[in-house]
Amino acid sequence: MPNIVVLVKQVPDTYSERKLTEGDHTLDRDSADAVLDEINERAVEEALLLKEAQGGEVTALSVGPERAAEAIRKALSMGADKAVHVSDPALHGADVVQTAKVIAAAIGRIDGVDLVIAGNEASDGGGGAVPAILAELLGYPQLTHARKVEVDGGTVRVDRETDDGIIHLEAGLPAVISVGEKINEPRYPSFKGIMAAKKKPVETLTVADLGIDAGEVGLANAWSAVVEAAPKPPRSAGQRVTDEGDGGAAIAAYLVSQKLI
Repeated sequence: MPNIVVLVKQVPDTYSERKLTEGDHTLDRDSADAVLDEINERAVEEALLLKEAQGGEVTALSVGPERAAEAIRKALSMGADKAVHVSDPALHGADVVQTAKVIAAAIGRIDGVDLVIAGNEASDGGGGAVPAILAELLGYPQLTHARKVEVDGGTVRVDRETDDGIIHLEAGLPAVISVGEKINEPRYPSFKGIMAAKKKPVETLTVADLGIDAGEVGLANAWSAVVEAAPKPPRSAGQRVTDEGDGGAAIAAYLVSQKLI
């Protein structure tokens, strides 16, 4: 019966206008609608499928501002049993290394973790590095970019999809897994699940609770920083070619002028 921690993240809705703040070029979270990242929905679904097949418990873990509680509730309404929310203003602008350290410290407070499941890449930062860094910090094997997961006793098996085909991976528990978009189709929370989520326990922690010095995290201590940002220019109107018998030649001339042929 695996004890599973699934990582969830609140991100700006991809259908909203996303932008950076003018001051420090960090994500402007208030400028867009916020949702549970779709890849994390698939991670939650995979955790729930394993629980339904073998029993155990699913804990949703999120690092983010107070608003991220909405994403946590979504994971709970899908069926996760409880949650841990690390929320601290000191984490503003934290990079992937700092984030992984915080997640590792939070996981260390949970007894008997067998499996950590994450999405392979968040839709806001797109770093795709947290699962690997987290596995290194925890000393767990990492099985990333999974499209199929099986747990058999103390062994986990994963089919990893690559450009060259499928790679079959196997490791002993505990382990870190990241899932890809083809892993499953996440369920919709039922009304019963939404109501039950309101009563499920959510532990809120600061970096101090995790034994991490607030002066070691955040934008000022990040290993990378955005020094300049500009919005993508609006798309200009295309060039229309009226075919009066010479349309092909006109198109070819345009392509040559753009150095496309």
